[in-house]
Amino acid sequence: MLPRAILFDLDDTLIHAYGGTEAAWLVVAQELADELTPLAPAEVANAISAFARNFWADPQRHRLWRVRLREARREIVAGSFVALANLGCPVPPAEVVQRLADRFTCHREEQMHLFPDTHTVIDALKLRGTRLALVTNGASEAQRAKIERFDLARRFDHIQIEGEHEFGKPDERAYLHALRQLGVDAQDAWMVGDNLEWEVSAPQRLGIFAIWFDGAAKGLPPDTHIKPDRIVASLTELLQMEAVDGE
Repeated sequence: MLPRAILFDLDDTLIHAYGGTEAAWLVVAQELADELTPLAPAEVANAISAFARNFWADPQRHRLWRVRLREARREIVAGSFVALANLGCPVPPAEVVQRLADRFTCHREEQMHLFPDTHTVIDALKLRGTRLALVTNGASEAQRAKIERFDLARRFDHIQIEGEHEFGKPDERAYLHALRQLGVDAQDAWMVGDNLEWEVSAPQRLGIFAIWFDGAAKGLPPDTHIKPDRIVASLTELLQMEAVDGE
């Protein structure tokens, strides 16, 4: 049966936001190809993607910069070109470097869209009496803009943004605060999201039933030790779980 409450992640769970990063860098590099010459767009995109993976891999750096995404992307692109310069590659002027980073930010915002079943599933859950919270990391202004743009605010009983609190996922306070706002205990709630640490491992430690959203249907990474309580490739499967689990 459906639980009393469900906590939802936002990015790449309700909206398609940050998937396909390497392809996105290639698109913007191609747009500025003339100014990046003699570097090829693919060469630039590969360098940025490699630098970005290392940049975001550090948990402390991730926590500090995820609330300042525009600035983080400028740091990443600048660092990528420093790395290229160290290899003896010619690099463009600083103005082009910053414009490339900012164009990436604009491109990501332009490409964001709701997953097709988001509104239908959220509305159906509300009709069934399930309490709903949106729990997202990131800066207040940027996340609020997405929530309004995609008409999500009125659909949730509680909206929780990292930039408006002293904590974000995977800090246990993020989940406990949301549960208190919904008036439910951990064992009466689900967490749904695409990040295995933030939406599966951390909630599970509190006794929350954790559902991994695998929107790309790629399956669990082969090197992960995290085991979701359930895996779904679409939000619609959450409604189907009610019938399956109730048999």
